[in-house]
Amino acid sequence: MATPIGNLRDITLRALETLAAADLIACEDTRRSRTLLHHYAITTPMTPYHDHNADVARPKLIERLAQGAAIVLISDAGTPLISDPGYKLVREAHQAGSPVTAVPGPSAVLAALTVSGIASNRFLFEGFLPAKQAARRSRIAALKSVPATLILFETAPRIACTLLDLAEGLGLREAAICRELTKLHEEVRRGDLATLARHCAEQAQMRGEMVIVVAPPQRLEAMQVGELDTLLRAALDRGSLKEAVEEIVASTGESRRMIYQRALTLRAGRS
Repeated sequence: MATPIGNLRDITLRALETLAAADLIACEDTRRSRTLLHHYAITTPMTPYHDHNADVARPKLIERLAQGAAIVLISDAGTPLISDPGYKLVREAHQAGSPVTAVPGPSAVLAALTVSGIASNRFLFEGFLPAKQAARRSRIAALKSVPATLILFETAPRIACTLLDLAEGLGLREAAICRELTKLHEEVRRGDLATLARHCAEQAQMRGEMVIVVAPPQRLEAMQVGELDTLLRAALDRGSLKEAVEEIVASTGESRRMIYQRALTLRAGRS
């Protein structure tokens, strides 16, 4: 059995039990993991598994699984497989017929989304944007029309430049910077992208792990009510009220409540 376990700073009782019962723990950094395991008197053997050795280490782990070993995959921070090479190990474990389970723990993606105060009904996790500015701006342009909240990872040294590029590429949008989530120095700062970019640029030194949450585009300002009604009427002709509302919300990024009320009005007018 292979079991991924996430951020050990906020470890659960179930995770501790799983780590203690395993035959082997695959770690991103055995030195960092050893400190935590020692604190809880867990003596399960460890082996490194990270970007640089994954191609060599993975076949050995799959072989151990085939022999019946219970292996736990852990990361230094966050949830394994999120911006992490662990998904290849999970994929090959499935292909080899080994059962894979998860021991859920803190996820920076979901923690940032829930604490940001920004719409959470639909979101896109983009991970890290390109480090080079030209490529970063190109990717931001591609994300501009996505009708969902955007969640991004970024390093402290690049946070100001990235926020500035987001402000220029996406326009005036509500956003939040979430730093060091679930840790002692957790900080959440809200504002529009340009304001947040200026704030970060003014800081002498920023540290920690950063998550940027950006609100979805506000489409109704650019869309006439007549155009929206036309889309809704066509959608109502194709399906039920619920299906029509879901279709238009997905295509425009507008508020479900507003679309639903407009759909009710249009349907009543047909009666």
